[in-house]
Amino acid sequence: MTRPKIAFYGSSLLSAYWNGAATYYRGLLRALAARGYDITFYEPDAFDRQANRDIDPPDWCRSVVYDATVPALKRAAAEAARADIVVKASGVGFEDDLLLAEVMAAARPGALRIFWDVDAPATLAELQAAADHPLRRALPGLDLVLTYGGGDPVERAYLALGAAECVPVYNAVDPETHHPVPPQQKYACDLVFLGNRLPDREARVERFLLEPARILPERRFLLGGSGWPGADLPANVRAAGHVPTADHNAMNCSARLVLNIARDSMASTGFSPATRVFEAAGAGACVLSDEWEGIEMFLTPGEEILVARDAQDVAACVDGMRADNLAAIGARARARVLADHSYDRRAEQVDALFAARAEGRTPRRAGARA
Repeated sequence: MTRPKIAFYGSSLLSAYWNGAATYYRGLLRALAARGYDITFYEPDAFDRQANRDIDPPDWCRSVVYDATVPALKRAAAEAARADIVVKASGVGFEDDLLLAEVMAAARPGALRIFWDVDAPATLAELQAAADHPLRRALPGLDLVLTYGGGDPVERAYLALGAAECVPVYNAVDPETHHPVPPQQKYACDLVFLGNRLPDREARVERFLLEPARILPERRFLLGGSGWPGADLPANVRAAGHVPTADHNAMNCSARLVLNIARDSMASTGFSPATRVFEAAGAGACVLSDEWEGIEMFLTPGEEILVARDAQDVAACVDGMRADNLAAIGARARARVLADHSYDRRAEQVDALFAARAEGRTPRRAGARA
């Protein structure tokens, strides 16, 4: 049997540098490859990502890195003609509008055309502010919009803008890459947060990490991610800079608590668990998350995850939770994500969507277990 070919155009498969979607791409596409898909991932050589690779080109996916020039983009886009399924992801980072137009124009008749949004709240804000946005004009001609979060609010918004169908495919865990490991002293701390410094994240980092650090000056806090070194931080907060994905398990397993902080847009939309929630849970860490709507769809608050409304809640968890309680919450979270939130489960959902489209019927949506 011929393996269905996917041409996937995204920010980067090989590097997580300024690229929070990397582990999502890796986990999901590897699981789809295991289900029989022949995948080629196209990414531009931009933002120094190729100089900061986390992985070598994998054996389960063909990797194509093209120069960040318009001629190279057009050559890469032309290869979409070979695929049965053509995917343009959001936030590629070089000429996104042109790439969308070129890729979808190159797709052969009968190919499945998909826009895969890895930052739906931000993308929708752009679309709603610009009636002539190229993506907004393109939506009616696409077969499917997939998102990695957002729930019903995002689905309704995309349908209102003309999408034929919108289905969330949530973040998850790949147990082969995220699992318990021995702790490392360089990441030892009471609370760690890993996330790049972005304008719509800074205020929430102040509220959920820096303010608790000031409340608890005797405790140790660690802040990982690009852009933070040089920021005005309390003395007990150390900026670790970019943390390679190979070190994520060690970081998660070395902290007493792993903090999740949603960006403004994702917190206001809800139903948008970040990759770090599942990765930390997969490592058996106890996750402490800011509060957002829909969290109980993924992990049970108080049993599989801790939830904080403000800095005082964060400080209370850091200072008041016993180590055995934290370990028990982490163990329950690991069991839950392995059962319900693996990339194998997400790939099963996506495979069903693709098959249903190929057969000309709309499938029953398969989301996370409520």
